[in-house]
Amino acid sequence: MIEIKPGIEIAEDELVFRASRSSGPGGQNVNKLNTRVMALFDLANCRSLSDEQKELILKRLAKRVGKDGLIRVASQRHRSQKANRQAATERLVELLAAALETKPKRKRTKKPRAANQRRLEEKKRRSKLKQHRRKNFPAED
Repeated sequence: MIEIKPGIEIAEDELVFRASRSSGPGGQNVNKLNTRVMALFDLANCRSLSDEQKELILKRLAKRVGKDGLIRVASQRHRSQKANRQAATERLVELLAAALETKPKRKRTKKPRAANQRRLEEKKRRSKLKQHRRKNFPAED
């Protein structure tokens, strides 16, 4: 079982891994070995998550979910397939955990009376300053 958050786990058999050749520098390792790993997670057919959790993940990770309903995460950072598999799994867990985060409701607060007073005083001060300029500089006709 892979723990996403405390109390939320997915089974390891729900992840499918595909290996392919990595791009970039690496010499013969790049040319001969399939070290790039793509982790595929079928959100729609996941047995470990509730319908509400699936909807929340689908809503928040909409750009990562393909038309087939799979969430794809690739890793080619490391030179070994095993390390890239681990990195892809960790990245998928991070994405799912971030998508399942519940944001606290904002508590509306009343504007402090002193703040309103300061705003009004500043308006009066600016108004007097502009009136003072008008009196000292008569308009020319």
